[in-house]
Amino acid sequence: MKVIVREDHRAPVVVTQVWYKVGSSYEPGGLTGASHVLEHMMFKGTARLKPNEFSRIIADNGGEENAFTGSDYTAYFQTLAADRLEVSLRLEADRMRNLRLDAGEFAKEIEVVKEERRLRTDDQPQALLYEQFNATAFLAHPYRNPVIGWEDDLATLTVADLKDWYRRWYQPSNATLVVVGDVEPARVFSLARRYFGGLPGGTVTPPKRQLEPLQRGERRLELKAPAEVPYIIMGYHAPAATADAADWEPYALEVLAGVLDGGESARLASQVRRGQEIAASAGAGYRSFQRAPGLFLLEGTPAQGRSVEELEQALRAQIRTLTQQPVSADELERVKAQVVAAEVYQRDSVFYQAMRIGLLETIGLGWRVGEDYAARIRAVTPEQVQQVALRYLGEDKLTVGVLRPQPGALPKRTNKVPGGRHDIGG
Repeated sequence: MKVIVREDHRAPVVVTQVWYKVGSSYEPGGLTGASHVLEHMMFKGTARLKPNEFSRIIADNGGEENAFTGSDYTAYFQTLAADRLEVSLRLEADRMRNLRLDAGEFAKEIEVVKEERRLRTDDQPQALLYEQFNATAFLAHPYRNPVIGWEDDLATLTVADLKDWYRRWYQPSNATLVVVGDVEPARVFSLARRYFGGLPGGTVTPPKRQLEPLQRGERRLELKAPAEVPYIIMGYHAPAATADAADWEPYALEVLAGVLDGGESARLASQVRRGQEIAASAGAGYRSFQRAPGLFLLEGTPAQGRSVEELEQALRAQIRTLTQQPVSADELERVKAQVVAAEVYQRDSVFYQAMRIGLLETIGLGWRVGEDYAARIRAVTPEQVQQVALRYLGEDKLTVGVLRPQPGALPKRTNKVPGGRHDIGG
């Protein structure tokens, strides 16, 4: 197991995170959602602890804890007073190899996850469109699978499936322990050796690399569901920083996303929403740090009296402009300053520092890549922004999803998911 420690003595707290190299992109057909369900079960007791006793111990020590699952990872964290670090490491080491996967607890928890899926996806038309949009944009790569799992796969998932999943992936050699805060590295390494050093482990065989076939034409889908307003999402296949791109390209795509959606002065807000008054909302997004190539996204809802078709044409026009002329030096400097400032502000957070380290290690880039992020962004040129727009934002690489509102009872809005103390990431 790799252990990474970063000292930050501004406050007497410590954040501990254990990252496993397993998430929804590791799941084969029929087992989608297994990583997320197992995340839930990691709080349901070990050979030493009763169900939910882990959480009670952390609370009794004045701490907070939770977990999250994404396409490329599953991670668990605690925030505690720095002098309670040992509590966290002892508990995490225990459940890394001694989890008790009880059939009765599984039967209750799988129903919690099914309800979470219903509230967060099935009853939320935009979320349901996003799920089907991903399944259309990706034909082969498991990024097409939802992190929470397909409904039928959750219905047939068994506790035996989870035991196999746990044995296969939850091993010290497949984990990274990240500790950030008011700590002395020598003591952290000593505690890590004490609690994790004696754990039995084996060899973890990574899944075979699954490549997405080249997209050779635009794809479209429509979702008809009760909804208040129409909605559109558009995605172009784009590289990640992990592979399949020149090393500067992901950073140029990050800047390009900032040109479109970097605050109220960015193009989507100033031109599409306020200028042309076509959109009630519009956004763009791109993630360079993931295990495999993903999507450069645009999305929005049309303004009152405007159609989703008008909004789609306005978004396409923004992309065409970026391919036809480079951004000005002034605009680029403003966008880069915003992207860098956001990175600097996030680094004020001990939790964010641990998140960045854990993510980069888990997807195979290594934590040092994060140290160069601001310099890489500052080095992007107007010509590079135009080059990535030309190379990756072509219409043959585009998938378009449209939500068509239908009459019917609208889902009740809720932010509370029964048992939903754990988060799903991207």
